[in-house]
Amino acid sequence: MTMRRGLAGIGLCAVTAMVAACTSSSPDATPSLSPIATPVTPSPTGSPTPAPSGGSAAPTDLPPVLAGDRQVTIVRTAAFESGLSLADGGRLGEVDDDSGRQLFVPSPIGGQKFLILSYFGAGGGPGEGEPVCWQVRNPGNSQPLHVEGAECDEQEPHQQFEIAAAQGDAEDTYLISITSAYLRSSARSGLILEELGDAPPADTFRFNDNGPAPDRN
Repeated sequence: MTMRRGLAGIGLCAVTAMVAACTSSSPDATPSLSPIATPVTPSPTGSPTPAPSGGSAAPTDLPPVLAGDRQVTIVRTAAFESGLSLADGGRLGEVDDDSGRQLFVPSPIGGQKFLILSYFGAGGGPGEGEPVCWQVRNPGNSQPLHVEGAECDEQEPHQQFEIAAAQGDAEDTYLISITSAYLRSSARSGLILEELGDAPPADTFRFNDNGPAPDRN
């Protein structure tokens, strides 16, 4: 996968009233989140603990990669060469090539909450086409929660991710979460969202700056 590996990362920790948390701290546990409608993907034309959440207003001291005007690639800290990609089929995973949407724009919507816009393109180039946004999905059938692409809507609670600096981890690494379910890697299921109970979050992420975000005006 071709991308600049500048150090930056994101992590997310949220409590959203309309989303119920997963209930098991074991890997790939059965989630209890209510089923979510299948997201739509428009045709193309973007042992740490979380820091405390802010208030209702977007923080004014956000790092540049979280300010909403920079596009980034996202790399799991322990993944080395693989980066996050929203696949053409819609699910968020890790790849070591240029497939899928690999450019992301975290857009603050208040407090520590963000929409995460996804664009076609890999590191080193501009994002292309119209974005889709990360949205948590409960597939049912005892399968873990995961992230898929959906039409962007900042009023949709299932798109309101939290990103928080990881405490006690390497500099510029972050946790990504929604309603206390953290984004992590599972050997069996790939990238999933899981409530961890008393266990520390298993994965942190770096956000690598890839220049100005695409102009949506």
